This record gives sequence, structure tokens and C-alpha cells, in this order.
Amino acid sequence: MEPLPSLKPLLAVLVSLGVVPILMSSRSANVREAWTFGAAGLKFLLVLAMLPTVLEGRELVCTLAEVLPGVAFRLRVDALGMLFALVASSLWIITSAYSIGYMRGLQEHGQTRYFCFFALALSATIGAAFSANLFTLYLFYEMLSFATYPLVTHHQDAEARRSGRKYLLYIVGSSIGLVLPAMIFSYHLSGTLEFTSQGFLPRAGSPVLLGVLLFMFLFGFAKAAVMPLHAWLPAAMVAPTPVSALLHAVAVVKVGVFCILRVLTGVFGLDLLASFHLGAAVACVAAFTIIVASLIALTQNELKRLLAFSTIGQLSYIVLGAALLSPKALVGGMVHIAMHAFGKITLFFCAGAIYVATRKKYLSDLVGIGKRMPVTMAAFFVGALSVIGLPPTGGFLSKWYLVLGTLQAHQWPMLLVILSSSLLNAAYFFPIVYRAFFFQGDQSLSDNTTQEAPLWCLVPLIITAVCTILFFFYPFPFLRLAELAGL
Repeated sequence: MEPLPSLKPLLAVLVSLGVVPILMSSRSANVREAWTFGAAGLKFLLVLAMLPTVLEGRELVCTLAEVLPGVAFRLRVDALGMLFALVASSLWIITSAYSIGYMRGLQEHGQTRYFCFFALALSATIGAAFSANLFTLYLFYEMLSFATYPLVTHHQDAEARRSGRKYLLYIVGSSIGLVLPAMIFSYHLSGTLEFTSQGFLPRAGSPVLLGVLLFMFLFGFAKAAVMPLHAWLPAAMVAPTPVSALLHAVAVVKVGVFCILRVLTGVFGLDLLASFHLGAAVACVAAFTIIVASLIALTQNELKRLLAFSTIGQLSYIVLGAALLSPKALVGGMVHIAMHAFGKITLFFCAGAIYVATRKKYLSDLVGIGKRMPVTMAAFFVGALSVIGLPPTGGFLSKWYLVLGTLQAHQWPMLLVILSSSLLNAAYFFPIVYRAFFFQGDQSLSDNTTQEAPLWCLVPLIITAVCTILFFFYPFPFLRLAELAGL
């Protein structure tokens, strides 16, 4: 079926590039944030407007320029891209509201700069979601790297600058050093960079060469935080919590695993991966990352660092889903993009709300906090259930498909990895909730006075926690989009 020409993908990318009104409104916080909400709402509506067409099995395409034969700057909206765009655009609205409560509550400096680069980052994220080929995807990937650097270094102190250097070294260094040459060589082999359902690399290629290319892509897209190229993610936790929440639990890291999904399915193709047993090699790397990251999370005392290592492990579930090369596992990996996003952003929102209300960030200081912040810690419990993969949360659904996928692929060791990592997830999350509600800690935290964070912080985390539960009962359209993308 021929793709439908449309300007909607371009408009969805461009709407948040209009940072000029935000800059011009720097003296009026209310006006500035009204522009932010307007851009976020319009972006989400544009994405929603394309959803019915994609659910019908059609694609939308917008070609901007032909750079070389077989290399175009082109946008295309398909099922996988729509799934990712729905997650990112909807959570931008919620995170914009949360940012108001967090940034104002802490009286952060540079709020106009913060909202401008936030908007640029979301444009790059939607551009990556709607990229029709490897060339366009690479451009938006790099745009996202540079747009998020000022957000990571927002505090502008020595620690922020040090973390920013590490962020650029890992993210930009790996993409230029590994992805760019891999992309050039892929074009040399095939004469095109356009994603196709069966991949565009020739089937007669050398297994060794294809294996090298695959791992150049796997480690080059370092935003996926596959070990050993993961150290940038805990370092980036120096950023304000809204940045950690959306960009380091949703946009940045999800762009990384999204790129790997595109490479596995649209560059190599599942048949080619299976014929040379390359999927098993990728699955082993993902499994190693899942287990080791979970073990490291067990040792953390700072809440945001614990969440960072948890994210590293959870991202590799998505990679594992594709690497297993079975339909159920692929659907599970794709659905996990959405389910993990809502669960993990809830946890980050809770971490930020705790800091705004109490200025505490270490687990040892949070004993008894459930009595002071019951709503926040109840939402934290819901987010934790989703990340662990327990009902009634959406995370159970994606992990259920991943488990079925391991059985479908006859990969018993990977089934053990998924089940063991879920137990490790429970081992570092449940004690936090238990000590928060049932232990007597700091009297200022465990007295009977309820003192939640400001409503601008509290309402968004309630919304994402409720969505996490709703997706268990109503996973549409994420499940349907994943099924369409896996066909």
C-alpha cells in the first residue's frame, strides 16, 4: 500500500521548534509557560490526528530533500514511530506541568533557557520517531544530543560541567566514531539507507562484516545505555528532576533503544539476523546489562542513581525483545517502550516531589516519609509495581509478552534472565516502600502532619500513576501499534 504524502509529520516536528515566543516571554513566567503548554498540546494533537491512518495500516510520508541517490531527508509515520511519538508527546504535556512546580518550588535559575531546550529536545525526539531512513534518524539523534546538553549542565557547577563532558563524550563520541562509519559502509553495501520491513542490507554479505556492523550500531547508539557504554546515564542525574524524568527516563534513552529497534528490524531485518545467529549475540549483551544493572541498583543509596541503574536494565528489555527474533518478544519489547516510560517517569516525579518538599534524596533519609507524603509514596509504589512487572500495572503486560517471546524462541536462559531481574527489581524497590510506610524514622518525616509537594508537582505524578494502572486494563493503542509494527 502506497504511503500517503502529508505535511503533518513535519508540522509535528516543527511545532516545538518555535522557541522564539518562549524567549520573548522570559520576563513573564506565566506567559512563557502558556506558550510551552500550547506547543505541547498542539504537538500531541498533530500526533493524534495521524493515529487513525496508521491504525488502518497506512503510512504518512513527507520528503524534504534528496541528498544523494538512496539518501533523503524524509519523514515517515509508521506503527513503531507512532507508538514512540504518542508516548513522548503525551508525557511532554505532563512534564511541562511538573516542571512548573519543581522549577518554581526550588526557585531554579535559567528557567527560560530550560524550557527552550526542553522544546528543542522534544522536536528532535519526534523527528527521530518519524525518520524514514538511517540518515534522517542520525541527524535527529545528534540534534537531541546537543539540545539536551544544556539541560544536563543546567546547574552550571563543577559537578554539572563534569557530567556534561562525560555525557557528550559517550553520546556524541560513540555516534560519530561508530554509527557514522557504520552508516556509510551500510550505504556502500546496499546503495540506500531507507528502512524496509525486511531490512536493506544484502543477504549475501559476510557474517563477520555484518556482525561488526551490528555491534557498531548497538554500541554507537549509546543513548540506549547498553553496557559498557552506560556510565553517562548515572552521571546525567545531576540534571533537574524533570530532565531526568522525561529526557533520561523517556526521550533520550528511548531514542537510543528506538534506534536499535530500527537497526534490527529496518536495516538488518529479522530473517538476516536469524540466518547468521546475530540475534543471539545481541541478546547476550542485553541480558548481561539487565542483570548487572539490577545488581548495581541494589547497592545505591541515592534515589535518582538507583532509578538510573534501574533504567539501564529496563532499556535492555526492549533490546532483548527484538534480539529474540520471535513475534511475541518483539511486541513485548515495543510495548515496553510505553509501559516503562509511564512507570519510570512516575518514579522520577516522586523523587523530585520528595526533594522539593523535604530536600532529601538519599534512601537512608526517607524512612517514615510515607506518613508525611502518602500520596507521593502511593504513586511511587504503583510505578515500582510497573517496573517490576506486576499486575495491575502496564509493566506486567509488556513483560508477559517478553516471557511468551522467550518460550516462543525456545530461549530458556533468557526466560531465567527476565524472571531473575524482576526479583532483583522487587529487592530494591519494595524495601523503599516498606520502610517509608511501616518504619519510624526522622520525626520530621514520620509525624502525622501531611505535607506533600506543591500541586504542580503532585498532580502530574498522580496522572502518570493512574495511567500506569489503566494501561493494564486498556493497553490500546500501544498494543495494537506494536502488533502492526511486528507484522
